[in-house]
Amino acid sequence: MPREKSTDRSRSPAIVWFRRDLRLDDNPALDAAVRSGAPLLPVFILDPDEMPGAASLWWLHHSLASLGAALKKRGVSLILRRGRPAGILPRLAADTGAAAIYWNRCYEPHAVARDKALKSALAESGVEVASFNGSLLAEPWQVKTGSGDPYKVFTPFWRALAQQPFDAPLAAPQGIAPCNAPVPSDALEDWGLLPVKPDWAGGLRDTWQPGEPGAQDRLAAFVDRAMSAYRDARDMPDRAGTSRLSPHLHWGEVSPRRIWHVARAAAEARTGNAAITEPFLREVGWRDFAFHLVFHWPSMVSENWKSEFDAFPWASDDGAFLAWTKGMTGYPLVDAGMRELWQTGWMHNRVRMVAASFLIKHLMINWRRGAEWFEETLVDADLAVNRASWQWVAGSGADAAPYFRIFNPVLQGEKFDPAGDYVRHYVPELAALDARYIHRPWEAPKDVLAKAGIALGKTYPAPIVDHGEARARALAAYEEIRK
Repeated sequence: MPREKSTDRSRSPAIVWFRRDLRLDDNPALDAAVRSGAPLLPVFILDPDEMPGAASLWWLHHSLASLGAALKKRGVSLILRRGRPAGILPRLAADTGAAAIYWNRCYEPHAVARDKALKSALAESGVEVASFNGSLLAEPWQVKTGSGDPYKVFTPFWRALAQQPFDAPLAAPQGIAPCNAPVPSDALEDWGLLPVKPDWAGGLRDTWQPGEPGAQDRLAAFVDRAMSAYRDARDMPDRAGTSRLSPHLHWGEVSPRRIWHVARAAAEARTGNAAITEPFLREVGWRDFAFHLVFHWPSMVSENWKSEFDAFPWASDDGAFLAWTKGMTGYPLVDAGMRELWQTGWMHNRVRMVAASFLIKHLMINWRRGAEWFEETLVDADLAVNRASWQWVAGSGADAAPYFRIFNPVLQGEKFDPAGDYVRHYVPELAALDARYIHRPWEAPKDVLAKAGIALGKTYPAPIVDHGEARARALAAYEEIRK
């Protein structure tokens, strides 16, 4: 039998629905719920309608374990439920007498529609809903052009975003009033989020520390060791020149506002010039831009932003796609990136652009297939950022790189991995090859290949496509759709 709700709403329980905000620090929904004085019931719902890829599920398991431990230290338990929120939350409110539900907003098309319907249904049953921005620097509707329209081009969007008055981040609550009603919870281990047979997550375990403490450590390390050199080092995959905060942002273990505040404060303290953070914070702004686009043009998660690309003659080449996913294209920089992805659940951003361009423009394979593969294998696969980025590379998206910009994977490797250290690490078959040929092994003399223990086509594949021919084919296809 559902419990009758208390007539004293201040003492009725309040539900805090955790989603992509698995942290206590700078969590507006949690902060508002604590300030309400109500006993709190923290909940996470695994929704079958929005199951992430396998790598993200691995991360989610550990992030939920970390959040649960942090809440437990404050005297409350994280309730886990599996199912559709539209059924779970109203029933949970009725069973516990909860008078209010707090959550931080999500901006993907399906989440916007779900939350709108859920908020209406809860209001009809007398449950108050309070929602907040816990995921972006600014809400998608806050950053507008002079005419009041949403932005379509990143640079002016960034200028407008950077001028927004960001509030100071909220401290994590120290005390949380618990809800004493007995509420059953799923066991995290029963959700089966971790790979078992086989356990392919060894590289992920060696690379990442999921959870809010891991996010805080990652941010501190970047600010201390790499931020000052970010402008020059960010494109070099052979060094630790980027923040690697993207998976922590994906699950909301750190807020963009906290990142902004910490980065600028550190720069100001050390150099007296917070402007040195601009190249890094601009990338945080790109994430906001992707959500801005998807919020205002939700169809872009599945459809070409530029409709002329609907006529593009994509190839159906499963063999080439498989070679790309396995890092066996014969182009070392592409292969190193795809193997880094498979081993660690992450890929350096410069290499992501090269690998994506190769799939789209060398192999003529639809950008959607690449986006879906990334969403299965990345630990940072935000739908908005991933889809906007793939369309940017394809030339079909907003403010996109022109289609005729076709990355040459050889020249990209020689420019950004000149000694070949990144390739040697992830493509060990080529580790002994002279740097002159590390990005073009097919041009190496036979004796050089033999000395390095390489037999092209056997120990390492020959290129599956010729760059010059592939470029000409892609440009011809582009000219056709322009007509």
